[in-house]
Parts: sequence; C-alpha cells; structure tokens
Amino acid sequence: MELFKKASIFVILTIITQVGGVLYLLSLFISKYLKSQLKYEKTIIFIALYATSTFLIIPLVAPLFGREKVAHTNRIKPANYMTVVLNRNYVRPELNSLLARAEESIKHSKVNIRYLDANFPFLNKFPLLPHLSHNDGKKIDLSLIYENQQRDISHKRKSISGYGYFEYPKENEFNQIEKCLKNGYFQYDYPKYLTFGSINPELVFSESGTKILITGLLENPNLGKLFIEPHLKQRLNLKSNTVRYHGCGAVRHDDHIHIQLK
Repeated sequence: MELFKKASIFVILTIITQVGGVLYLLSLFISKYLKSQLKYEKTIIFIALYATSTFLIIPLVAPLFGREKVAHTNRIKPANYMTVVLNRNYVRPELNSLLARAEESIKHSKVNIRYLDANFPFLNKFPLLPHLSHNDGKKIDLSLIYENQQRDISHKRKSISGYGYFEYPKENEFNQIEKCLKNGYFQYDYPKYLTFGSINPELVFSESGTKILITGLLENPNLGKLFIEPHLKQRLNLKSNTVRYHGCGAVRHDDHIHIQLK
C-alpha cells in the first residue's frame, strides 16, 4: 500500500509539473539518509527542492532544450501564477518575440496579455495534460478579454483556473459546440469541470478588447495558427485564414485563445 501511494504521488506530480515526480523521489532519498526526527520532514524537503528547482535551476537549464520562461512585462503576465509554480510557462524564444511584438501592437489600448498554459521546460512530445499539443514549446493559451458594466477593460478572469467559463453562441451564430457534442465528442466541453470555481461575476466578454488582442497577434508573420471557436470568429468579424477551427477532437475554444508558431 505504501509503495502504491508513493507511485501515485510520483505519477500525479509528473503529470502536473513534469519535474515534480523526480524531485519527490529525491526528497525521499534525502530524508532517508538525514534520519531526522523533524515533523513533516519529507514534505519540507520536497517543497525546498521544488522551489529551488522551479525558480533557480530550471530557468537556467531550460534554454539547453530550446525553451525559456514566458517573459513578464507590464502588459504580459500570467492569468494565474500557479501556471508559473507548476512549470507550465515555458516557450521557445520565437514565441516570446511574438508576444513582445503583439504587446507593442496593442500599446495604445487598455488591453493586456494574460497567458494560461504554455509548455513544460523540457523534452519535445512530453505531454502537458490535459492539452493535446502543448508539447514542443510552440504553443500558448491566452485569456479572453473581459470588461465591466461600464465597458472598462478588465484584466481579471472569469474562473480561478482561467479555463472553462464559456462565451456561448448567440441565436444567430453557428453552434459548433452543439454539433460536436451531438456527433459523440463528449470531451468537447469538459473544461467546464476545470474552472476550480467561477469568479468576478460582474465581468462580461469584451468583443472590442478581444478583437484588439487578436488583431495585434495576427500582425506577426511567425504566427502559424490561432484557434478560437467559430461563433467568436464570426462575432468579431475576423477574416484572416490564420484564425482556424481546431476540430471536434480537441476541446472548445470560447473560453480562451490558442496560438502557435509556424
């Protein structure tokens, strides 16, 4: 039973953070040879190892694998700092350059860039679950833009995780979600279970703010694809062929924007 418990912890930490499982095993090894009577010794050692690795060591090693942390500026920040704590904030340098160029394009607006999951720091094809394609440093999700009742742009989000709060199709818009669900793609709206709670009920989807952000992103020739739900592409009158539909095999994209390099 103890072995099963340790194996489960290893697997969960690896899935969530990539490096947490290995650091957990290392903490067990250190604890075994310290032979201290300190209460919660293993937990303290793990937290110390994880914090040191996440904030000091991994940022130095990740460039050897062609990745770096998303560069934070006055306008570019994580929607939720757990993304940083969990090492899900790594991209190729070219993607940082793309975000920097988008930031320059929207500097005369009140719109900021709030990112969600990007990629892990190491190894191509290592899955960043629950995403299907965030495994090569070329992808990042961005939060939609919201506004308050006075139509002032807000940089807050509608759910704790940043995912799962949907901007549903209006009656006159094509309902791709309904079509996918009817065709048996049961996973299509599963992010509704990943919100970890709804927040900021006073905020509403900002059509103008989201279009400003997307337009700024589209100005970069290194942008390969931008995924957003078809009804939002229609609503925002986005004509670019770079704005694509991701297919029923993925999940719905009316709670975030997905971008990727060519």
